[in-house]
Amino acid sequence: MARVKNARVMRLIRHKRIRQKIQGTSLRPRLALFRSLNNIYAQVIDDTQGVTLAAASSLESEIKEGKDSQSKGEVSILVGALLARRAKENGISKVVFDTGGYKYHGRVKAFAEAAREAGLEF
Repeated sequence: MARVKNARVMRLIRHKRIRQKIQGTSLRPRLALFRSLNNIYAQVIDDTQGVTLAAASSLESEIKEGKDSQSKGEVSILVGALLARRAKENGISKVVFDTGGYKYHGRVKAFAEAAREAGLEF
């Protein structure tokens, strides 16, 4: 009988597969995304040096203030715009998008579209 895999294990398998194909460089760093049940976190990472160049999350004070009255999708849009603004301040305009094994749908899609509108290319 085949072993049944739950959603978390399948996400980790997808994440491993994605990470085999993409790597962040100093010219085009990796935009890594993690979403928990209630929050979303994102980092722009240079994998060659192992350094985080910019980061944003829904736990930061400027986003957390109005978070209770907003949906998780709307919060993801704010985090995407904030991360793009911080990346632009550090001179980063092009990134490789690492969805972290999450499907490009819902909060992940909202985050990505907001980051693109704020000026990041991926």
